Amino acid sequence: MIRQVLPRLLASTLLLGGVAASLHAAEAPNAFTLPPHSYWEREPQDRFTRFKTDFEAGRAPIDFSSDKAFLISLLKALDIPASTQMWVFSTTSLQLRFISPRNPRSVYFNDEVSIGYIPGGRIEVASLDPDLGAIFYIFDIPQPGQTPVIERSNRCMNCHAGSETGRVPNWVVESSLPGPTGGSVKSFRQETTGHGIPFNERFAGWHVTGKHAITGHWGNLIGRLSPQGVQTESVVPGERFDVNKYPVATSDILTHLVFEHQLGFVTRLVEATYRTRALLEEDKGRLTPAHSAELDKVADAFVRYILFADEMKLPAGGVEGDPTFVADFLKPRKTTAGGASLRDFDLRTRVFKYRCSYMIHSPVFQKMPAEMKQRVYRRLGQALSEGKPDPTYSYLPVEEKRAIVQILKETVPDISRRP
Repeated sequence: MIRQVLPRLLASTLLLGGVAASLHAAEAPNAFTLPPHSYWEREPQDRFTRFKTDFEAGRAPIDFSSDKAFLISLLKALDIPASTQMWVFSTTSLQLRFISPRNPRSVYFNDEVSIGYIPGGRIEVASLDPDLGAIFYIFDIPQPGQTPVIERSNRCMNCHAGSETGRVPNWVVESSLPGPTGGSVKSFRQETTGHGIPFNERFAGWHVTGKHAITGHWGNLIGRLSPQGVQTESVVPGERFDVNKYPVATSDILTHLVFEHQLGFVTRLVEATYRTRALLEEDKGRLTPAHSAELDKVADAFVRYILFADEMKLPAGGVEGDPTFVADFLKPRKTTAGGASLRDFDLRTRVFKYRCSYMIHSPVFQKMPAEMKQRVYRRLGQALSEGKPDPTYSYLPVEEKRAIVQILKETVPDISRRP
C-alpha cells in the first residue's frame, strides 16, 4: 500500500549488516499472527483506529463536497500537513490499475500515520500501533450523506509483512523505475531503507521537486529496455497530469529525505519491538544471558541509526526545502529552554542540525517495550559520553554531543537523566 520510492524506502530495514540479517531471520512467516503477537486478535491503539470511530459516526470534521476537499479535511483531522505530499507514479500499490505517470499516487505523513491518495481510487492508510506495528486500512471516498465503510486490509501483508520488513507488519517503500505505462523496468536497494541509502539508488518512480544539489538520482524518470540497456526519459512533474487534483503542487526533495529517515527509524523500531516480545515470551519474562546479549546488539544497531552514524552526506550546495513544509515540520518541535530542538534543520552537509532522531519523541518509540527502550537509552548515554568517548561516534563534535544530551534531558521525561 504505502509503497513508494525513495528506493525501497519503506522496506526500511537496514539494521546494519549482521544485526539486520539476524532480525530478518528472527520471525517465521506469519509469526506476527500468533501469540505472543496476535496481530489480528488484539485491538489496535494506533492514531487512525482511534479516529475511525468518530469518522464512521459522522462526528469528524470532514468535507464531502469533492474528493480533493475530502482529502484535505482528512489530513487536517489527523494533523498531517498537506505539504508532506510526495508523488509516486510507479505501480507499487494494491491500486496499481489507477497509477501511471498521468495519474500519480500521492502520499502524506506525520510521525504516526501515512495516507495514500490516487485520483479516482481509494484512500489508503498505514497507521503505527506501538505494539503491533503498521495497521492498514483502505476505503472509498464517501459521497455526501453516505456512511464511510472502512476496511482493515489484510491484502497488504504480502509486501508489508514479508522478508522486506523482517516479517513483521511495517511500512514499505520501493524505488522502482517505471515504464511509460507504469510497469517496473528496474528496481533498487531491495530490503534496505533509511538515510544511509546512496542517492543514486533513490527516488525511482517518484517525482522530486524543489531546489537541491543532489544529482544522479532516479526521480522524474521513466525507462525502456533496449539492446543497449535501460534507456530513460524525463517526466517533468505536472507535465502529464493536472496538479490541481492534489492539495499542493510539490513533491519536495526535503520531504523525501525526512520521510526516508523516518521510515528507516520505524522499521528498526517495529522489528526491535517484535523481537523483544518474542524473546520475553520464550524466556517467560526473564531473558537468558544469550537473549539479553542479542537485544543489546539490536539496541546498539538502533542507536547507530538514531544518531545518524551512516547518513549520506549532502553534496556541496545542500538542499533548500519547501518553506511551507519546513514551517509545518517545525510546528510540533520540542525545545530546550534555550530553544534547541531535534527537528531543527541543517540542510548544508546533512539534513538535521543535531544528529539524533526527532522520532525519539514519537508515541511509537515512547511506548516500545521497556526492556528495549532502556537498552537504547543506556547505549545513547555511552555513545554521547564525553568522559569515555566511543570511537564509533567520533563524527559527532563535543559541542553537538552536549547539545543533544541537553535536548534529551529537557524533552524526554523518562530518560532518567541519561545520557
